[in-house]
Amino acid sequence: MFGKIAVAAVLSGVLALPAMADANRVTLVQRGQVNEAGIGQSGRLNDIYLLQRGTDNFALATQQGRRNMATIAQQGRDNAVVTNQTGGCNVLGVSQIGVGNSADLSQAGGCHATAVIQIGRNNHVTTNQAGHGNVAVVVQD
Repeated sequence: MFGKIAVAAVLSGVLALPAMADANRVTLVQRGQVNEAGIGQSGRLNDIYLLQRGTDNFALATQQGRRNMATIAQQGRDNAVVTNQTGGCNVLGVSQIGVGNSADLSQAGGCHATAVIQIGRNNHVTTNQAGHGNVAVVVQD
């Protein structure tokens, strides 16, 4: 599983963080104990929505470019997500429900779409998209 590094803050409640550059948005909601999140944005009009419910979940989301969107929802225990988006108009969504799931997702270029659903225990996925207009859908149950 990914190393747990407290990049941002461990907190409960709702936090809207300012991001570097113009009109980037982050919404972070954490409920439970020892959930960790790291967020990095540069460019314009990027959005990250991150929801963590449970215990010992970890997420790191970075965006560089324009009009990228990431939605991450974790519920359970010991789940981990790392996402990296560079370029423009990339969209990704991750939903983890269970224990010990991990996802490592990368998008470079433009207009990619990734959807990952992990339900249960110890599911692992890695996706890498480069170029333009690729689509990946992964369901693990």
